[in-house]
Amino acid sequence: MPNPLQIIGRIFLSAFAEIGKLSKFAGTSLSHIARPPIYWRLVAKQMWLIGYNSLPVVGMTALFTGAALAQQIYVGGSRFNAESVVPGVVVIAIVRELGPVLGGLMVAGRVSSAMAAELGTMRVTEQIDALTTLSTDPYKYLIVPRIIASVLTLPLLVIVANLIGVLGGYVLATERLGLNAGIYLQITVDFIEQADVVSSLIKAAFFGFMIALMGSYHGFNSRGGAQGVGKATTNAVVSAFIMILLTNLIITVVVFGGRG
Repeated sequence: MPNPLQIIGRIFLSAFAEIGKLSKFAGTSLSHIARPPIYWRLVAKQMWLIGYNSLPVVGMTALFTGAALAQQIYVGGSRFNAESVVPGVVVIAIVRELGPVLGGLMVAGRVSSAMAAELGTMRVTEQIDALTTLSTDPYKYLIVPRIIASVLTLPLLVIVANLIGVLGGYVLATERLGLNAGIYLQITVDFIEQADVVSSLIKAAFFGFMIALMGSYHGFNSRGGAQGVGKATTNAVVSAFIMILLTNLIITVVVFGGRG
């Protein structure tokens, strides 16, 4: 029977080793971003793939979430004769939390997996080694465009998600719940503050970095043929989800925790 302490020790050592490799990969990628050249054509291509192709899933998620949120808040508020809180709570919840988080998770589900699968396939078919042989830096050519595009695109997607989410709550509240449209819009405008929008965009930029980092890291370091590519794809999505939720908690509590 193996010693339980040995098992725990191996788990912790393996975890710290993985964190070290990920940190090294992130540092190398950031150092390449800081040094020219930047392949802006590839950045634009990745922005199209990440941003435009993610609009349908992000928009539908925000619309359904905003409508469901308005319904639930109305039900809860009606127990205290406080139905008027619906527009204020909906806009704050969407802009500060649900818009960036759900948008980030939806993009992570399709983008991190795609990045990991593409880079993993390139790794196992030795295309990345071929780039190095041709004196082309794989970080510059493969990793940097994905990170820059993701960081630039996620805030734009989150702005769209916020608007559609608030619209979903507005339509359900005015058409189904009978709230006055003019008053709903006025309360929405009165409740939203600049700090809410800033926190939403900051979160989105960090989420974009985590999505690209996890997808690129697991794909770039894929090993073991088709099975390894599949494992890298799964790990990329799971780790991106975890990092998005962890980053959201840190930014919410540490950076904006003191704001009312």
